[in-house]
Amino acid sequence: MKKIQWIATLVAVALMVACSVSPKEIRYGQDNCHYCRMHVVDKQHGAEIVTKKGKVYIYDAMECMLNEMAESDQETFSLYLTNVYLNPGVLLDAHTATYVISEAIPSPMGMNLTAFETREAAEKIVEEHGGEVFDWAGIQAHFNE
Repeated sequence: MKKIQWIATLVAVALMVACSVSPKEIRYGQDNCHYCRMHVVDKQHGAEIVTKKGKVYIYDAMECMLNEMAESDQETFSLYLTNVYLNPGVLLDAHTATYVISEAIPSPMGMNLTAFETREAAEKIVEEHGGEVFDWAGIQAHFNE
């Protein structure tokens, strides 16, 4: 009887670990974009979605993540993450990032969409190079136009 309880506990722990809702480190140059299947190589433009069940989808650009969101049931998603331009390789909650569309900063999928950690950093880039600044809701609305 103790053996059955031990096995049941082990299975329960394994299921909890397997279903944890947390980001996954992007393996640049190795992972492929879930949406377009291109290699994810640009540490300034990658993105991730983590589902409520803990499944992680990796994207080579915010454009691919936004396409996925438009075509999927967003109720299944838990986390939205994006790389940020001035801190390559770091994933930030996409809700808190500020976005810039500027021809001066090309992105992997050609929309010239880049995320920044702060609105001030985004506005400084736009002041220097031109472009348009968006928050999370604004970039979604712009993308879906």
